[in-house]
Order: sequence, then C-alpha cells, then structure tokens
Amino acid sequence: MARIVVIGAGMGAMTAAARLAVAGHRVVVHERSHTYGGAVGRVERDGFGFDTGPALLHLPAVYRDLFVKTGKQPLEDLVELSQVEPAVRHVFADGTTTDLPNASRAGVSDALDAALGSGAGALWSAFMNRAREAWDRTRRPLLEEPLWPNWQVLADREPYPSVARRRLLRKERRAATLAEIGAFELDGEPRLCALLEHFALAHGLDPRTAPASAAVLPYLEQTFGSWSVRGGLRALADAVYERCLARRVEFAFGSAVSRIVVKDGRTAGVELADGTVVDADFVVAGVPPRALESMLSDATGPGTGTPAPVRAPGGVPAQSGLPSRLTVLLALRGARPDGTPHRTVLHTPDRADELDRVFGPRPGLPAAPTLAVLRPDDAASRPDADHEAVTLTATVPAGATVTDADVRGLVERAESAVPDLRDRLLWHEVRTPADVEEATGAVGGAVPAPALAAAGGRLLHPANSTAVAGLFAAGGWAHPGGGLPHAGMSGTLVAGLIVEGPEFRGSQ
Repeated sequence: MARIVVIGAGMGAMTAAARLAVAGHRVVVHERSHTYGGAVGRVERDGFGFDTGPALLHLPAVYRDLFVKTGKQPLEDLVELSQVEPAVRHVFADGTTTDLPNASRAGVSDALDAALGSGAGALWSAFMNRAREAWDRTRRPLLEEPLWPNWQVLADREPYPSVARRRLLRKERRAATLAEIGAFELDGEPRLCALLEHFALAHGLDPRTAPASAAVLPYLEQTFGSWSVRGGLRALADAVYERCLARRVEFAFGSAVSRIVVKDGRTAGVELADGTVVDADFVVAGVPPRALESMLSDATGPGTGTPAPVRAPGGVPAQSGLPSRLTVLLALRGARPDGTPHRTVLHTPDRADELDRVFGPRPGLPAAPTLAVLRPDDAASRPDADHEAVTLTATVPAGATVTDADVRGLVERAESAVPDLRDRLLWHEVRTPADVEEATGAVGGAVPAPALAAAGGRLLHPANSTAVAGLFAAGGWAHPGGGLPHAGMSGTLVAGLIVEGPEFRGSQ
C-alpha cells in the first residue's frame, strides 16, 4: 500500500483519489479552499441554486465508469440524470431561431432545413460525417490513453478529412481551421458558420485559429447528448466526493500545499503552508501550471542546486492565452413557462468584433457577446414553482475587468430569451474572471480547453507523468484537458499510471 497525496479536490483529482483508494492505497487530499469540486461550484441563496461552472454534462460514460469501478452503486442511483430536450435553441444574429434535438443527427438535419432552408441540413450532416472520422482517429490517444511519448505525431497530423475545393484560376484549398470549414464546406452560410464557430468559442477557442480537428467538439455534443443533473452539476461533485469518502479517502480542507518535496529526483511528500511535511510515495497535483511550477520552484535534489523540472525535455507546454467566463446569476419571480428550452444561445451580431476582443488584437469585453441563457427545469434550483433561476454565461478575456454596465448589457440582451426579465428580477450575483481565478487558481481565471490534435501541438496538454518520478498531474490543465469528461479521464489515466506503471496504455 502506497501513501499518496493529492493536491486539490477538483473533479480530476477526486477521480484519481477514488480509483487509487480502491486499488488499496492510502490517499489524502489537501485542498487549499474549504470545499471540493474546483470549477464545479454552486451558489445557494434564498432557496435559489445556481451552478457557477459547467451546467451540462457531455459524455456521461466517463463518470458512469468511475462509479462502476469504485463501488456497487452506479451513478444513476446517486444522481438524477436527464437528457435535455431540445438540446439547445439557437437565436442567430438575423433573428432566425431553431431548436436542435438532443443526440439525433437526423433530427438536427431536419431542424436546420426547416429553419435555414432546404439543403442546410445536408451540409451539416456531411460535415458531421467527416467530424466522426476525426473523432474515431483521435478518441483513444486524446481521451483514453496517456499522452504518447511521440506526441509530435498528434501535433503534426490533421485528423479531419477536409474536402478539397478547387476554384477557377486558384489552387486547390482544404480547410485548416474551424472557420475555414464553415467557409469551404458549409458554403459560407452565415448561420451554419455561427453554429459551428460557437462550439469553439464555448470551449475558449478562436475558430479562426482552432484547427479543423476541433470538429470533434460539435460531434461529441450532438452524438452523445447533453445531460442535466437534478440539483445542478454540483450534485455530481457531491456524489464523487461521497464516493471518495466511502473508499476511505481522507480530505484536509483549508490545507494549502506550499512545496512538493523532492529527494534524489523523486517525490517524497509535500510541505504545507504551516510548515508541516507530509510524507508520500506518490503525489498527484490537480492544480494549474503556475501553481505546480511554484510548488517545485525550490524542490531540488541533493547537490543539484537546480529546480526540479515539471515536464520532460521536449514535453508539451501548458496551454496559454485562453479566455475566462463571465457568469450572471438571476433570481426571478414568476414561474418558468412550460416548453422553455433549458439552454438558449444568443449569437452575437458582430462575430469579428467579439473574436478580436476575446482573443485580441482589441482586448476587452464585446459589446454584444454570444450569450448562453440557461433556464433549468429543476425544482432544486428555485424556492417554489412561482420562481425561476436563470444563468447567463459569456466567454470573455482572462483577467477582464467587469463593470456594472457590462452586466446590465448582458441582462438586457437576455430579455429576448426571457421576456420581462428585468421586471421579474429579484436579485442577481456576478461571477467574474477574478472569481474563477479564486476558485481554480488559474491565472486570470483562464479555463482550459480540451486537447485537440494538429495545430503544432499548441492545443495538447502536458502529460500526466512528469519528469519528477512519483509526481503526476491531473485535472483540466493536464492531458487530456478541460471539460468535465476530460478532467475525469485525466484522473483515470493518473490512477492507471500509478497502479500499473508506465506500461499502462489506457482503458480498453
């Protein structure tokens, strides 16, 4: 039985902890805050409840597998999962509206034909067929296996089978970015392009530079569906935490780790902020890159006099330049009308301005950003049937300063999806990039994106193994990256590497 210290109680870290405890190890989690879940937070006030991080679950199979492998009670016995129907309502800049069904390729095609005109569904379906090829080619190496030692193969090889386009007097062109897929393969239809590009923006990626392999993002959502959890996704974090406790994982909250102790090139434990040293055979760090670098900044082997590296030479660097999220929580009087979509996406009228401001060269909040309006049909989110909880979310630059005028602008925009919103408003709370930074430790409140192939490897994440023996990385800032499914898989991979050793090749 090994002694294992886990730094942080995010979803990836707790997944690793539960699996390692089942394997017979003694696991202690040290969390600097006074709760668990990381980005999966919750605000409760006056009978209202709001998720402050992710609000929908995609690819629930990752967490189903966790509960199957760590106990007798399956996930569905512990949390109430429901497929959201429709999956989403899109309101495009020209006012066109379409409701897309959940996990139905044919249904999405029909809905697009009805809203955008005959042929739109066929264009989208053909694109999704190509996206499926990209998913099939990258699913295992980017989600289910430890990062390949020859990860440069993933960096250099574009898995999306772009369609060649030959134009009069011009050379043949193939889409290299998500935006070019829209221009070349969706015939530049502005609403189809907006639909496609919003998947990149929602994950913190610029569609103008995101590789064509980002086609897997809409494929994943529209194939495996969007799921809500009664009580919000915080209920999923509660269930993972309770499973950890059932497997005798120990938690120390308000227990910040200041240093990872390294002896003879191998982790030997951690030093806490109060100076206490906790011995360990393995350390799992579920923290952002800057925090991990800081914990290792003075971790030196005897006589070496040099900082212990986090990554092996030639390893994948951490993602950088990623944006954050602005979230506004609205407590409303009045019942949620029957038939209201769980999620509505209000597309920006000026996408070029939005992308320039979120990703540069004109940093700042867009005047009218793409806005997700979440109106869950969940009795646990409101004090009674005569009230409603609504959440507004926009992608904004990391570290952005948010003014009262910015918040008022979002609320005014949301009124097109929530009639009489301002008249119904009881109170609101705002979660800015600074709040995200406080909750997660990520610089500027940046949110990690899922790992993607191609693009020279800039959208890969550092491997779960590190150059320091016995030190592993889990969570959204390690392979395979951000998002609930990916964070869960990072914990699975770390547990496999510790239990089975470097020969571990992932789930079968």
